[in-house]
Amino acid sequence: MCTAVVFGEKNSYFGRNLDLERVYREQVVFTPRGFELCGRSRKPLSRHFAIMGMATVIDGYPLYYDGFNEHGLSIAGLNFVQSTQYSSRREEGKENVAQFDLIPLVLGTCRSVSEARELLSRINILDTPFRDDLPVARLHWMLSDQSECAVLEFVREGASIYDNPVGVLTNEPPFRTQLFNLGLYQALSPYAAESGFSDKLKLPFHSRGMGAFGLPGDVSSASRFVRAAFVRANAFEPRDSGIAVEQFFHILSSVEQVEGCVRLDEGLERTQYSSCCDLSRRVYHYKTYNNSRITSVAMPQDLLDRDRLLCHSLLLASDAAEGELV
Repeated sequence: MCTAVVFGEKNSYFGRNLDLERVYREQVVFTPRGFELCGRSRKPLSRHFAIMGMATVIDGYPLYYDGFNEHGLSIAGLNFVQSTQYSSRREEGKENVAQFDLIPLVLGTCRSVSEARELLSRINILDTPFRDDLPVARLHWMLSDQSECAVLEFVREGASIYDNPVGVLTNEPPFRTQLFNLGLYQALSPYAAESGFSDKLKLPFHSRGMGAFGLPGDVSSASRFVRAAFVRANAFEPRDSGIAVEQFFHILSSVEQVEGCVRLDEGLERTQYSSCCDLSRRVYHYKTYNNSRITSVAMPQDLLDRDRLLCHSLLLASDAAEGELV
């Protein structure tokens, strides 16, 4: 289970919590313009926009979870297991793309959500695994630039691209159902509560924050959607970019998974990492479950035209503050 959020004036900050019961050797990976993206389902991209984000590199190929490109377009893929339905065959007249090629294709060729919409309208997502021993990830995606936010879903009825005025995405149910459910919480408020129970009965308010009484507190994806939407909509945006990044991580912390609260046969789910893409400054910030200090990795502007991946292993020590790509 995961949560993605966009925050700030001009959608300046974009990121997510990755909630899983295990890690997959994630790294912050920089894909420069000259690195050939040899997709398994389409022609290679020999030249493309520079990309940076969280990925697992397998057989020399970056399998991105989330990230951004040199123009400030960002995207994150979140588990959407029950509803996702990809195509089992190639379609004539469509650009046939395996699921794992989607993020590199979008970030490698689009400057904005508007350009991504046009590209995605021509795409057929194939139900093709990256490798026989790796299952197909069933996802939906949130995209954002500095003017708009959107959600992409592939379901039984077909592909849909939705405007996302809430700036939040979690997992099931589908996005339109999440928006409908959010409407049930319109009475929530960050201000002091006012009693509407009865004009014949005076009831005491015994705590601050009762305007948000009824805000879901469980860790289900529907409840996290409501909680993240409420916190994001009411969070104060500091003018200082460094403090704004910290505020962004506080928003993600409101829906963080604590190890032991979700117990699966495969293990204990937890927020393995939280990320924040600073789209104005092209910096990828992250923290991990075992290291709550923010580590920052800047897109190297002097290396945009390189032809090999640069990787930054996640820092787990508590004194991590600034990372390097190697």
